[in-house]
Amino acid sequence: MTSETQYDDKAYDTKMKEYLKPAEGAEAQAFFTEWEESFDSFDQMGLHENLLRGIYAYGFEKPSAIQQKGIVPFTKGLDVIQQAQSGTGKTATFCAGILNNLDYNLLECQGLVLAPTRELAQQIEKVMRALGDYLQQQHQLSGAASVKCHACVGGTSVREDARILSAGVHVVVGTPGRVYDMLRRRCLRADSIKMFVLDEADEMLSRGFKDQIYDIFQLLPPKLQVGVFSATLPPEALEITRKFMNKPVRSRAMAGPRRMLAGRGGAAVEQAQPRAVRILVKRDELTLEGIKQFYVNVEKEDWKLDTLCDLYETLAITQSVIFANTRRKVDWLTDKMRERDHTVSATHGDMDQNTRDVIMREFRSGSSRVLITTDLLARGIDVQQVSLVINYDLPTQPENYLHRIGRSGRFGRKGVAINFVTRDDERMLQDIQRFYNTVIEELPSNVADLI
Repeated sequence: MTSETQYDDKAYDTKMKEYLKPAEGAEAQAFFTEWEESFDSFDQMGLHENLLRGIYAYGFEKPSAIQQKGIVPFTKGLDVIQQAQSGTGKTATFCAGILNNLDYNLLECQGLVLAPTRELAQQIEKVMRALGDYLQQQHQLSGAASVKCHACVGGTSVREDARILSAGVHVVVGTPGRVYDMLRRRCLRADSIKMFVLDEADEMLSRGFKDQIYDIFQLLPPKLQVGVFSATLPPEALEITRKFMNKPVRSRAMAGPRRMLAGRGGAAVEQAQPRAVRILVKRDELTLEGIKQFYVNVEKEDWKLDTLCDLYETLAITQSVIFANTRRKVDWLTDKMRERDHTVSATHGDMDQNTRDVIMREFRSGSSRVLITTDLLARGIDVQQVSLVINYDLPTQPENYLHRIGRSGRFGRKGVAINFVTRDDERMLQDIQRFYNTVIEELPSNVADLI
């Protein structure tokens, strides 16, 4: 029976098989290598001592699965495609890799990280600063330049961005539009960029961003290490990364096109080294452990609001995120909840940046406890204390289901996801369970005890 939703596990697996099939051929062997080496502690990874201090001070004690496998190939100067569940420390993986390989005496941009939303870019920049905190102190004492990171995003002053970039930074984290603008104006000089990371790569390589990413890539040096990171990397995104990460440089010494990778200290990595390392997770291994998933049978759309209001007291015990599929629905739901004297915040892409910043600050601080949003927030926004996610609307894209429920239970904490299911959604609920090889049970009456 053919599935009528996007959660078609067989179609997904067929496409993935087609994509992975060339790995058997000689040409693909030269491009991709599975990375198996794993390190049980940060101390074994050969990282700068003061980077280790920053990692431990940030609160990491033992590397997560992606960190055990993912940090070292990046520090070795290899191209990497890395996929792991939401909330398992992907951001710290590439931040540690970049910080470890910077030349702190060169006050030029050497690392460029692109993210799909302003909030995510600003958050990555904060992690970069925190992990590099002791590196900064070390180099200030030695009289060398300190670690300088800058978030380069839309909705902020272009003039201020240009001033900071012209003064010199080591790492830029930004959104594609503003980064491209700064590169074009030469406020951001690309000559020294040697590391390029795409976070939430499937979103970045979707139709909306793909052309911008290619435009940026054309302005970057040919000797470039590329890192691609996401919780979900569907076959279409992986196919694009193959083209994207294999940008050949012509050289007389080579038979045919071949790309040299910048290794540590700027040395070229020999051809014997793999050009790219792939660390992927199977579709049915994607579901997050530690997150209990439930559904509420609401029969029809009109009954969702009453159901949500019945749950409100439970929501406000903890911090909760409620997802709706459209910006208009977010606004409507926010108004309706407030009419019933329920305190809620809301954020989506139509709001100006200052408003979004204030709302996220209030939510992070705990002064606002229930946040209604679109998928804008589903990707990578780290609000540690969220333990309940409600899908007021089921997401139509499989990737977004994972990104949404990944807001809860981050980095091993327990979390709860509740899905509102109308009669029309029953088929999709079955498909989600099959796609992620998971069981979504009916919500018990003692939901407050589960949080």
